[in-house]
This record gives sequence, structure tokens and C-alpha cells, in this order.
Amino acid sequence: MSDHSSPEPLRLPSRRRFLKQMGHGFGSLALSSLLHQQSQAAATASTSPIQPPHFPARAKAVIWLFMTGAPSQVDTFDYKPELQAHAGQPLPGSDPKTGFFQTSGKCLKSPFDWKQHGESGSWVSSLFPNVAKHVDDMAFIHSMYLRANNHAPASIELMCGSTVPGRPAAGAWVTYGLGAENQNLPSYVVMHGRKPRGDDQIWSAGFLPKSFQALALDARRKEAIDDILRASDQTEEQQRQALDLLRDVNSDYAAARGSQNDLMARIGSFELAYRMQTAAPEAMEIKGESEATRKLYGLDDKVTETFGRQCLIARRLVERGVRFVQIFAGRGAPGDGSVDDVPWDGHNNIETNHRSCAAATDLPAAALLADLKARGMLQDTLVIWGGEFGRTSDSQGSLGRDHNPHAFTIWMAGGGVRGGVHYGSTDPFGYKAVENKVHVNDLHATILHLLGLNHEKLTYRFSGRDFRLTDVGGHVIHEILAG
Repeated sequence: MSDHSSPEPLRLPSRRRFLKQMGHGFGSLALSSLLHQQSQAAATASTSPIQPPHFPARAKAVIWLFMTGAPSQVDTFDYKPELQAHAGQPLPGSDPKTGFFQTSGKCLKSPFDWKQHGESGSWVSSLFPNVAKHVDDMAFIHSMYLRANNHAPASIELMCGSTVPGRPAAGAWVTYGLGAENQNLPSYVVMHGRKPRGDDQIWSAGFLPKSFQALALDARRKEAIDDILRASDQTEEQQRQALDLLRDVNSDYAAARGSQNDLMARIGSFELAYRMQTAAPEAMEIKGESEATRKLYGLDDKVTETFGRQCLIARRLVERGVRFVQIFAGRGAPGDGSVDDVPWDGHNNIETNHRSCAAATDLPAAALLADLKARGMLQDTLVIWGGEFGRTSDSQGSLGRDHNPHAFTIWMAGGGVRGGVHYGSTDPFGYKAVENKVHVNDLHATILHLLGLNHEKLTYRFSGRDFRLTDVGGHVIHEILAG
């Protein structure tokens, strides 16, 4: 018997040298990219088979519409007549340390009109005439808060449950807990334009095996997935033989050196990339969609086409068994004062900035809800909308609003959520959450619950302790769940 504590050296070339020598044959799968850019790996493969939930799930999938840059709660879904009435007057409880910069301490009223909608009578600003039609399917959480007050750490906290670097994101935890429903597509997909601040860490698998990493797609690129097609000078049989050889070499390497989780995850990534050559282009090809569907999502309008295409692809992915899809909304119209990686960041002029960003996202978001509902998918697809924090009720300069981690609104629809519900509240000026405050750990506990996962039981041992998405907190918000 061989002594595993002192294995004989393998007479094999290094993996890096091997891949370099064989690079032409494997080029169509971008194997070197998969090795050196793990954040782009097509993550779920045979290494993550479908897993049973802890209890019957209400939702099968999640589509998270991330409004990068942080929309203002008091200009979108948290109507505050007191703020309107006291415009220009001192804001009670104003704290110059709340934001990232310096604020005036004086109330800035919302520049938008407000109306009540639906049987629930939910207040929505004039920014969202299309989304407002769906308020009776939504549960609004008005009392969200977190600790970080800048974009990158706040986005990481919102997605990973902590500002500590290296923690897995919610989508990675869901994939770890439930596995892949479709073995030909990644279970966790992210769509973005320019990467938001915090970039890959926001959707990282952290210390989980890399087989649970998101596939990140850049909406600005014509080719959705780099090098997905087989090289024209290579037959399917040749490609299969090359992958089999690579798998055998890597498996031998791993077996001789004990557990090699990341290496085995990479092998799974290669196999998934092979299977995706047929499944992924079909899932992301929207040319076959009807003209009515294209119009619904605003694909023929330059303002809405990018976010509309992302929302439509999200529906198609979920339809094919992808569990967790996140869309990081890009910028609105040129000249609105927004920046590509934080488009909703209305420091200078909240009216100009938010009108532009809402114009780009309102119609597609409403289309997604309507489309899912018409197809009978909304009942088991959880749709989430919101940014990484809120904005101040007092002004930055004269027309803008600074960052505010103490209060923001997130809404959820479908997937076992009770519609037309408003949970929690802020003070009369929308400045701080005061009733039924909801931390991101509570939000995550609720999302996992809807997917049939007990947040306290979904753990992974790392560095001598059991970690979970909700860290050491988290309470399910039962009041927003459907009966």
C-alpha cells in the first residue's frame, strides 16, 4: 500500500504547463480564464446535484433587481407628507455623520407627485407609473437598515450579510443549499453593465467551493458569454476527448494530494461549460420572443432596452431552472448626473437623477412582473427590488441627497409573499427606521425561508466554525408571508 503521508511524486507536467501546451484545443472553452478568473466561472455542475429543502418551499427561484447606487425611499415608495410640509426647515434628528459627505440639516421635499394605487392604496411616486400597477402583488419593507454608509461595503453587507470580506453571497448560499435544478445551466447568474462598486465580492462564493460561484454577464457586450461556442476547427468528439483527458489529469492530481475542492470545482466548471454550449445560447436568445413581448419589456426603446433585455433573459433563465438571478441596473440617460457603476447615486440633483434611472427601469420591472404572472410563474418566483441603502431626508447641497444606511425600502413580489402589505415604518420624515426594523440578516432569513431553507441550519464549516448567511442574527418576517 502506498503511504499517503509521503506520496510518490507524479510524473506529470504541471497543470499550468499542460494547459498552455494544449491551449489551442481548449481555447473555445476559455479554460485559462476559468482557471485564473474564478469569479467568471460557470459554477454549478455535477458537483452540486439538486438537494431537498428543509421544508416545503413557496418559491423555486429568485430574481433580484438591484438598483445600484441607492434609490431614495422618500422619493419612491415611502410617502412622507411631513417632509413635504417642512421643506427648507431644520430636519429633526439630523446627523451630519449619517451620510458620506456633508448635508444641510434642512428638509428636502420630494420633487415628485404621489398617488395611491391598487386595492391596498399603496403610495407610489410618479417615478413608477408602470410598477405602481402591481402594488397589490408586493410586500413593502419600509424599515430596512444596515451598518455601512458607502456603496461597496453596503452592497457587500446587503448581499453577504456582513461587511467582512470573503463571505459568500446570498446566491451562492442558495445554490449550496439547493443545488442545481438544470445541470446544463449555472444555478446562479449575475447580469451587470459596468461592475458596481464592490464588483465580484458582491456575488462571490467566498469560502464556499467555487462550484457555487455566479456566472457574471456584462450587458454591454454583444456576446453574452465569452467563448461559449466550440472552435470551428474542432469536432465534438475531439472536444470531448480533450475534456476527458483534462478531467483525468486533474482527478489524478487531486487524488494524490488529498482534498482539492477548488480543483474539483474547476473540473465541474469545464464540464458545465461544455454542456452550456447548447443550453446557454438558447436560453439567452430572445429573437424568438413575440413582438408583443418585446414591446412589453421596452426592447425597441433605447432608454429601456438594456434593462428590458436583462429582465427578459432573467425570466427565460428562471423558466429553465436557474435558481438565483441578479440584475445590477446600469445608468439612465446621458447627462443625468449619474455614474455608470452607481446610477441611482443622486448626490447633486435627486429629481434629474431619479427621473432618468426610473425611466430606464420602471417599464422593464413592471413587464417582468406581468410576464411572470401571465405565465403562472410569479407564484413560485420571488422578485426583489431595492438598492444598497437609502438617502437622507435633508439635502446635500440644495437639490441632492446623501447616503443613508438608517432607512430604505425594499419590495418583494411573488414566491409566497403576501401582496399589498406594508411592513415597518420610518419616522415622519423618512429619515430613520423606527418600527419593526429589518436588518439584512432578517431579509436573508425570510428569503431562505421562502425557498424552503432554515437559515440557522444552512451552515458551512470554515476555519473551525460553522458559518451561515445570516451570521449570528436573522428573524423570518412572517407578517409578509402569504397564508
